[in-house]
This record gives sequence, structure tokens and C-alpha cells, in this order.
Amino acid sequence: MMEQKKPLIPRKYLLTFILVTSLFALWGFANDITNPMVAAFQTVMELSAAKASMVQFAFYGGYATMAIPAALFIRKYSYKSGILLGLALYAIGAFLFIPAAAYQEFTFFCLSLYILTFGLAFLETTANPFILSLGDKETSTRRLNMAQAFNPMGSLCGMSIASLIVLPQLISDKRDAAGQILFFGLSEAEKADIRLHDLAVIRNPYVAIGLVVLIVFSIIALTKMPKTQSEEQKAQGITHTAKETLSNLWHNAIYREGVLTQMFYVAAQIMTWTFIIQYADNLGINKATAQMYNIVAMSLFLCSRFISTFLMKYVNSRCLLAIFGCGAALCSIGAIAIVGMPGLYCLVGISFFMSLMFPTIYGIALENVDSQDTTLGAAFLVMAIVGGALMPPLQGLLIDQQVICGHPAVNVSFVLPLLCFLEIIIYGYRSYKKGLIKI
Repeated sequence: MMEQKKPLIPRKYLLTFILVTSLFALWGFANDITNPMVAAFQTVMELSAAKASMVQFAFYGGYATMAIPAALFIRKYSYKSGILLGLALYAIGAFLFIPAAAYQEFTFFCLSLYILTFGLAFLETTANPFILSLGDKETSTRRLNMAQAFNPMGSLCGMSIASLIVLPQLISDKRDAAGQILFFGLSEAEKADIRLHDLAVIRNPYVAIGLVVLIVFSIIALTKMPKTQSEEQKAQGITHTAKETLSNLWHNAIYREGVLTQMFYVAAQIMTWTFIIQYADNLGINKATAQMYNIVAMSLFLCSRFISTFLMKYVNSRCLLAIFGCGAALCSIGAIAIVGMPGLYCLVGISFFMSLMFPTIYGIALENVDSQDTTLGAAFLVMAIVGGALMPPLQGLLIDQQVICGHPAVNVSFVLPLLCFLEIIIYGYRSYKKGLIKI
């Protein structure tokens, strides 16, 4: 008798899957409307690339700060409570852009993003393991890849708003016939007027997404969510202490290495998407046009997410991770070595190969983790997003050098993502050789 094929998403979980998957789009929007703001702040606030990249330090530092508290909160209460608190913090951070724009303080903007990402840390710590639990364990990584496919949809929306609405309205990015920015040659009074206008333009999409988040908060608050296996065990008094959970996680080599690899992946992703504008700027392309290349990159990322999810039906996910890591590394080498548009095309091409990396590393790392340890395990994987806070400022320092060994510094700076992709290749290969159960 033929064994019945296990569904990717059981019908009883379909509504919950749809609602939780919408959260992936919400944090994708926040991530990718923020990336081009590094270049915008650099001009309007007259900052170095290194200082402007503190936007990313604040954004991804919020994940590092709140991931563990989020996990402990969820362990004590429930996934639904974690989602609601995450959405509330997201909205508060977004609305703080109103006073930040009024005071025109770069530090205030960073603080607003820091609080906003407290909310995102709750959402990611909750949503990823929740999706893994909504069905059979054998289909969990494919299910997470499917849900994560909606993350770049939100990202594309954020990028499009940045490219079509925000960046074109920035008076500070107006250029002369030679491609030089006019803003730097103006008087302080003229700069102040332009700064007031441009910071209001940057503020508006955050306020708008804050309102959307409040609507989603209301819908989820009124919807009954199913209990996961770990929540049912907690209700029965079958729980691990935090100390037992930490010990279990530490002695799980695939999980432990997965956290480190996730940190390198997020660093590579954020560097690739943040500094594509500076890469294009070095070729004389303005910010609004450069952001279009980011949109193309995200479109490739989205298409590849569906392609890779399909391929996982036939190719082991660990093997596929190593193969895609090789593709990303080769594109990085092209972006470093080639000065000109072909180098920019290589930089855009990296996104095709990055598509499966986050959810696949996540799924592999948590595959053999006990259900009672999943929440805290997920928290460390979300905390690994701190890679996005640590590496971009280092890349910004390299870019500020202008030229390194006779080569454009912005090209040379992409050696940092290259090193990250090498770590991903090693993790994919090592986990594949371990011969874990195929997902």
C-alpha cells in the first residue's frame, strides 16, 4: 500500500499559516525600506559611510538585545502573546519617527529603529518556529521556505516605496550635469530647509506602516491560534528548565554551528543590499536609479525562493545550501574584481543565491532540537541577526578609504560578504556529510 503523502500545510492550520506568514512581509518591509536610508542619511545629515551605517547597527542591534527576552516571554506565555507584543513594539518604533524628524537628530532616528526592531525580534522569534510547528517535521524546512517567500514580497514593497516615493523626493540628492551632489555647496540656512523637508519624506512611510501594523494587531488579537506541541507540554507540566535547554543546545553541534553561520549569512545579506547604492554611486548612478538595481536584486531573490523551495523536493536542503553558497561566492568575486556595470550585475546576482539561505540554515539548525527547546533555540538564531549590525560599519570603513591597492574601495569591500559565503558553503557541506534525516 502506497504511503500517503504528507501535506505541506495541514488544512486545520491554514488560516494560522496565512496570518503568521503576513508577519514575514511586515518585517521584510521594515528591513528593506531601511537599507537605502543609510545612503539618504549619509547625504542629508552629512555623515561618513561608517557613521551612516550606524542605522544598520541600531536596526540589527535591536534583534541582538531583544531576542532572548522575547524567547523567555514566549516560554512563559504563548506564541500569540509574543506576536501581539512584537506588533505593539513595531508600531511604537514606527511612530517615534514623528518626533525624530521634528528634532532632526540622527541619534533619535537610530533610537526609533532600535525600538522598532525590538518588535521585529519578537515577531521573528515567534513566527519562524511557529511555522515549523504547523505540520509534519519532515516538511518543516520546505514550509518555512514557503512562508519566507513572503518576506521578499514585503521587502519589494519597501524597496519600491523607497525608490519611487522617498528617494526621488530627496532634494539633498539633486546633482549637477557632472553628477556631483549640489547639497554640499549650499549655505547652512539652505541646508537646514532641505534637511527639514527630506527628513519629513523619510518619516512618512514609517508612520504609514505603523498604522498597517495596528490593523494586523487587531486581526490577530481577535483570532484563535492553535497550541503547539511545546505549549501543550507546558500545560501538562512537562518542561525543560532554561539551564537544561541551554545545555541541550550547546551540545548540539549542528545547531551551534548554525547560529554562527546564520550570523555570517545576515551580515552578507545586509552588506550586499545596503551598499549596492554606494557601488552604483561609484559608477555615477544617482540614489533613486541605484535603488532600482536593489529592486531587481530583490525580484531575483523572490523568484529564487520559490525555485529553491521546489528544488528541495528533489535535492537535499544541505547540499542545495552549499551549491547556492558557491554561486553567491562566485558573484561576489565578480563584484570585487570587475570595475563597471558587469561588476554591478554580479552584485545584483548574489541575491539569487542568497534566497534559500536564511530559512534553510534555520531549519537545519533546529531540526534535531527538542520541541521544548525550540523557542530559546529560535531566539539565538534570531539573535544571530546581530551580524547585520556588526559587519556593515566595518564595510563602511573600507568604503571611506576611496581606493585600496589601486582598486575602488567599494569593490574591495565586498570581500567581507565573500568570506561570509565561504562559511555558509562549509556549513552546508558539513551538515550534509553528517547525514541527518532528509527534510
